[in-house]
Amino acid sequence: MEARFVFLFCFLAAAANAASSPKIKLGFDIPSLRLAISETANMSCCYNASVAVQNHWIKTVMISKNNTEYTVMNKTSVRVKFDNSTISGQHCEMLILNDIEKNDTGLYQCFLKESANVVATPGTFLQVYKPVHMILNINEGSKNSIITAEGVLLLLLVLLPGTVLICKSKGLHKLEKKMGREEENIYEGLNLDDCNSTYHQIQRSLVQGPYQDVINNDEDDIQLEKP
Repeated sequence: MEARFVFLFCFLAAAANAASSPKIKLGFDIPSLRLAISETANMSCCYNASVAVQNHWIKTVMISKNNTEYTVMNKTSVRVKFDNSTISGQHCEMLILNDIEKNDTGLYQCFLKESANVVATPGTFLQVYKPVHMILNINEGSKNSIITAEGVLLLLLVLLPGTVLICKSKGLHKLEKKMGREEENIYEGLNLDDCNSTYHQIQRSLVQGPYQDVINNDEDDIQLEKP
């Protein structure tokens, strides 16, 4: 869509230069104007003319590729106002639109007529948009402060759990080292040869002791029957 408008501007500018009368010298027009709904649009066309000229404003809206709508601006609407002034030695015709609406979007051109010649200015494209209403009206300084606080809070939420985990892992590592040292201290004063001999004596008493007692106690009491 923007490419079409650029092409239209170039085409109209070329047509204006080709059809311009030597008695009328066009000034500079504002190419585009972007305003919110209910604002006031001020558009102007400035020129130098050696003869008296008549002017009127025309609004051009491209509805489709091959369909263009033209509207002559007049004072029938209470929102439309015309004025003129002199700026930097040039005569300027002013078009003022009060309380603009979405359907005011379009290309506004000033057509200057002297005798049989008509000169069209490049025009100003007016774009009307609907502003976004904020729920909270916060200035930029407050927004920056909130963003900074959120960043600090996020950093703390990331660092604190990691720090706690590191401290816990260090504590577990120290506890494991301490338990290992205690086990080494338990076996440090023991003699393995003494432990082995004591262990074998205990095992021998548990295995041979009961059988020896039975044999010793029953030798005198049991009498074998002779055949």
